[in-house]
Amino acid sequence: MTALFDIVYHIRGSRDRLSATEQKVADAILEDIAFAASASIDQLAAKASVSIATISRFAKSVGCEDIRDLKLKLAQASAVGTRFLAEIPVVEESAFYSQICSEVESTLRANLSRFVEADFRAAANLLSKARLIYIGGMGGASTMLSDEVQFRIARLGIAVAAYHDPVLLRMFAATLTEKDVLVLLSVTGVTPELLEIADIAREYGAKLIVLSAQSSPLAQKADIVIPLVTEETDFIYKPSASRYGMLLAIDILATELALARKSESKELLRRVKFALDEYRGGDNRLPLGD
Repeated sequence: MTALFDIVYHIRGSRDRLSATEQKVADAILEDIAFAASASIDQLAAKASVSIATISRFAKSVGCEDIRDLKLKLAQASAVGTRFLAEIPVVEESAFYSQICSEVESTLRANLSRFVEADFRAAANLLSKARLIYIGGMGGASTMLSDEVQFRIARLGIAVAAYHDPVLLRMFAATLTEKDVLVLLSVTGVTPELLEIADIAREYGAKLIVLSAQSSPLAQKADIVIPLVTEETDFIYKPSASRYGMLLAIDILATELALARKSESKELLRRVKFALDEYRGGDNRLPLGD
């Protein structure tokens, strides 16, 4: 893996120490990075009203080897998308509250419409029969929600543990057998560590349940895929709504699992409620530990 070099960061950070003509180049690039990445050197020089020689000096001043290297790094920077580079008008506060709610609703409906009941039942069947279940997730939502999966399954008296450290996951994946199940959470399905962990678990015969994008590399390794749909918007300042789609999938899977062991689940949930009531009091409609 090559070392990270953020050309936008370097241009912004070095602007004040550049010459006057080089500052013109910096301003022209920062004004429209997508244009700078695709334009010819002549076009970029014309936009900044400088010579090609100035472009060459600018490239070295911001840490690039030459103009070709500058163009390559600008292309990489442009690939993150204009919503992270351009100024997107921000709606008023009273409006973006509704926008957040609307995007959550949209995400839930988009995912629900693509869920297949048979997939959840098959996954619940694997989990119900497993000797041991490990849950793995990395990143923001996947880390948090892998713990959520652990909590939902543990309430049903099933041996389960969630881990986020890639080394620990590699270690424990190597201890799995054909009687065990590994559940991996990843909105994108491209995290390199999770792909390697999936391969290790499959090597030793463990079943793999994946909550991820349908066509992702991680999903291709799974025995059962619970497909997730993401619909990112240009409003980058709010948390991604994709985690609500994953949470919906978890709730459906946990419910299917409980129903697959209905009598046992009912007794265990009764015990949980009894133990909590004894500890904290309250009426009989308080949630089970939430």
